[in-house]
Amino acid sequence: MTDDRAAMQWGGRFAAPPDPELIAFGSSLEDDLVLAPFDVAGSRAHVASLRSGGIVDEATARAIDVALADVAAEITAGAFATWARGGAYEDVHGAIDARVRELAPDHGARLHAGRSRNDQVATALALYAADRARRGRERSLSIARLAIAQARAALARGDVLAATTHWQPAQPIALGFWLGAVAENFARAAHRFDRVVRDAMRFSPLGSGACSGSTMPLDRALSAAQLGFGAPSRNALDAIGDRDVALDLLHAVARALVAASRVSEELVLWCTPAFGYARLDDAASTGSSLMPQKRNPDPFELVRASAARVTGALSGAMGSATGIALSYHRDLQETKSLVLRGTERGLAALDAFARAFSGVTYNGARMRALAGDGFTVATDLADAAILAGASARDAHAAVGAAVACADAEGRELDPRDVAAIARELGLTALDAPLDPDASIAAKRTSGSTNPSEVALALDDLERELDVLGYEAHA
Repeated sequence: MTDDRAAMQWGGRFAAPPDPELIAFGSSLEDDLVLAPFDVAGSRAHVASLRSGGIVDEATARAIDVALADVAAEITAGAFATWARGGAYEDVHGAIDARVRELAPDHGARLHAGRSRNDQVATALALYAADRARRGRERSLSIARLAIAQARAALARGDVLAATTHWQPAQPIALGFWLGAVAENFARAAHRFDRVVRDAMRFSPLGSGACSGSTMPLDRALSAAQLGFGAPSRNALDAIGDRDVALDLLHAVARALVAASRVSEELVLWCTPAFGYARLDDAASTGSSLMPQKRNPDPFELVRASAARVTGALSGAMGSATGIALSYHRDLQETKSLVLRGTERGLAALDAFARAFSGVTYNGARMRALAGDGFTVATDLADAAILAGASARDAHAAVGAAVACADAEGRELDPRDVAAIARELGLTALDAPLDPDASIAAKRTSGSTNPSEVALALDDLERELDVLGYEAHA
């Protein structure tokens, strides 16, 4: 870097130029470029604040705003990133300031009056968090609605399968019930993203300065309103060092990806011939360079790995914010980097999951053929025995013994076992379902896999999503 300290936003008190290697080490420009549109928006609001406070005149404010509008256009076109990479800037905020001074040489130097990069970064991060959380909310809502639509179709077909715990056959369930569980996961994700949007837009850090506010009569209420914040922040020291919303954003992304990863794990196995429950369409599948027969569910595998990557970023981001005092410290640059990288990768993975999930078809015949295997109706027999008067302990033992006997004979439970259990427990009769459809129909509790309960739950969830979507756009 040459000794052109006029390109920097600081340097007047130093006798020698900064070490270019250390400037490069400390630069966050590549990470920050995603913040460029939000920094420009914040800068334009700051110009309005300067003008309202009488700190700059109308001609100066207009010239700077025009320059910022030009920068915004360059950002959209991709030209600004190329320009910024040609300099040795510490961050995107300094690069935008330099570009404004270049575009408006007679007025641009007045842009930074009354603000610090501390409140500038905090404002851009809050706007970014709100924008990306809106994107996550909409994607989560769309996945939840897709799962509901698939669930209703599965109910109409009467698809059933064996639910598993520990990956072992557990109890028969409706496929619509499983898809309803998928929808519930993403409904929660949408609510988490919605909370991030609301929190991000409560208070504007702009005008907080370096840590204590400003002696200039900045119109903070005006800049906050122009950016869509509810009000100016209440404490400058807190505002410039607070990264709660950024961390909350990355947490919401990570949690949504954890949900996507768990569904992906199940679908990866369901797409194997050993299961044969599902098939991923050609558009979302990949092949092998060696084995001609392969159909690989790569998007779901990459979603699983991305979930690990993003949760790691969340851990790192929280760790980098730990142990530093209030106010701003350069450690927070690492927090920002992890949040930005984790969020961008996470939302891309969520988009990929949605596209792949929409291309899944289900093999209802295969599911039904295996729904009763592994003694999945055993719990129904025990429940029937309890309802007929047996204790839970005795019923469990009697049905377990019947399962052991049937397993040794290489068959599933049948009416002979029901009669034997009744005799052993001293019951006059035992009315128990022995097939998956009867098992599912026998469920009585709300929230169960009984198709009527599944349909009610889907209706309720859909209403919830409609309200969330309406409020989000209100």
